[in-house]
Amino acid sequence: MIVGTLPPPRFTQGELLPGDVNFCYGSRDGQLWPILDQIFDLSLSYETTEKAIDERMQFLRARKIAICDVVARAKRSKIDASDIGMKDVQLRNIIGYLQEYTKIHTLLFTGGNSLNGPEYLFRKHLRKHNITLRSISDEVPRFHEFSLKSPSRVIRTVSLTAPSGAANRAVGGMALYKKMKEDNPNFNTFDFRVQQYQPFF
Repeated sequence: MIVGTLPPPRFTQGELLPGDVNFCYGSRDGQLWPILDQIFDLSLSYETTEKAIDERMQFLRARKIAICDVVARAKRSKIDASDIGMKDVQLRNIIGYLQEYTKIHTLLFTGGNSLNGPEYLFRKHLRKHNITLRSISDEVPRFHEFSLKSPSRVIRTVSLTAPSGAANRAVGGMALYKKMKEDNPNFNTFDFRVQQYQPFF
């Protein structure tokens, strides 16, 4: 299951821009769907149409991928798409979903443990259920796991680099990215994410 935070405010206000898709990660500024498009050669439409929504739904169903934001609702002091600006955050019951949908075995966070990022907020959710997130690998993308009692199983989590332009600075500072860029001057932050995401899809 892909787990994000919250769509940009214009999606809740119904003020979509040309190129937006009225679906999860549908912002024309986001990179998740272009990344998946590149990995799977989907030839997706990037427009505010039912056709564009159906293309994404068909892909998710065919690959048996769920998608869900961890935030049910939040207030913003400044109307922008930043996670940091969220206040009075109310979380969705992700643990309840995992108990209901027992075939989910991996959570793919589209961002890490920075303030109000999906991993950060999920950690808060786990604390309410007295569940501990155990570190498996602390290198990006970071791996963790936790145990569910009912039904009994271990869930893996992967914290991917956020598919947003705001995360490009962080990508540019990574030693691995710098090495790849040095080897191939045409290599860019989008290419880096495609390589990072591909093994998990």
